[in-house]
Amino acid sequence: MRLELISIGKAAKQATFQLANASTAQKNHALAIIADELEANCARILEANAKDIELGRESGMSEALLDRLLLDETRLASIADDVRNVIKLDDPIGSEIESKVLENGMSLARRRVPLGVVGVIYEARPNVTIDIASLCLKTGNASILRGGKETFFSNMELVKVIQSALERADLPAASVQYIEKPDRELVSQLLKLDDYVDMIIPRGGAGLHKMCKENSTIPVIIGGFGISHIFVDESADLEKSVNVIENAKVQRPSACNALDTLLVHQDIAADLLIKLKTRMQNKVTFVAEPAAKALLGDAENVRDSAEGDFDTEWLSHTLGVKVVSDIAQAIDHMREHNASHSDAIMTNSLESAERFINSVDSAAVYVNASTRFTDGAQFGLGAEVAVSTQKLHARGPMGLEELTSYKWVGKANYLVRA
Repeated sequence: MRLELISIGKAAKQATFQLANASTAQKNHALAIIADELEANCARILEANAKDIELGRESGMSEALLDRLLLDETRLASIADDVRNVIKLDDPIGSEIESKVLENGMSLARRRVPLGVVGVIYEARPNVTIDIASLCLKTGNASILRGGKETFFSNMELVKVIQSALERADLPAASVQYIEKPDRELVSQLLKLDDYVDMIIPRGGAGLHKMCKENSTIPVIIGGFGISHIFVDESADLEKSVNVIENAKVQRPSACNALDTLLVHQDIAADLLIKLKTRMQNKVTFVAEPAAKALLGDAENVRDSAEGDFDTEWLSHTLGVKVVSDIAQAIDHMREHNASHSDAIMTNSLESAERFINSVDSAAVYVNASTRFTDGAQFGLGAEVAVSTQKLHARGPMGLEELTSYKWVGKANYLVRA
């Protein structure tokens, strides 16, 4: 298996040499074929996905993970549209970040270049296969993908579409490769394939990120996990705040940017929680600390919070609720409970908004907006490779520019150093 993985790595590295010289038009042509073929092969892809869903249910997979795994005509059409959106975006490769002429006459510039080979390890998200392939292709990177066993049949069909499109566009099929065997040992081996792989991006739960961070000899982008909060302060418009809370929680609860914990200022807690309970009575289970529980009252969908609940990324129709005395207590709670992904404040106070923005150290911070906006497509980046919650080298949704590095390019007239 080690030799097989080395062979994949060598093929990917070789593909980068050809991709580095591919024109924007050639890369866009390949992307257009991928988008068209996703739609043309819809029935085949959905049939494969149905097998994964059936096996997932048999194995006891949670509804949240099944939702991430599910493809239907609407979702597949959306994925194809995301690929077409990438076509419309400017190709960053070859662009100059800055340039200057030195006193010695040398023209010196920093020019964007591909990272090289990107290894991506992910779980029940077949859309990631297309997202990674399209963004890496646009930026001239080769990719080695390793999805979870729960996405096997879906990913096999998707990779067939991708590799066929690459060949039709006269690009190497090895630009996108998939590790078919589900053996977990292959993940450990991929993490040490630093002769060929330039970056590892895990997309999954905290356990996967921890394992990659601790075992990889390749730089790892950590992200996609973090407890998302909304704090409603005493100046907020309550009706509008309830609209945002509902959207952040139930629009797609299995997403990593869905709301996990609601923090409510004590002065407006009673009014807000009554409105929220009425609006979301049959949509959400509230997990409440004592002050919030007293206001929400006894009901089938309200339970007392327990240790660890406010550290849980729910990925379901469950919402943690806590009453706080002021913005300082809200920020302290968020710091203690892993606010690193997407967090928001509902407020009509400019002072509170700026304090929240400056104090909350998350990849995306919002004022009077849903946490669900943390998304490459929503940010105008096209699809996304991941949402990074670390500080180097990228943060937030990773689009095209985040898949590039740069090189210094110096041009002169046979210049020698004095």
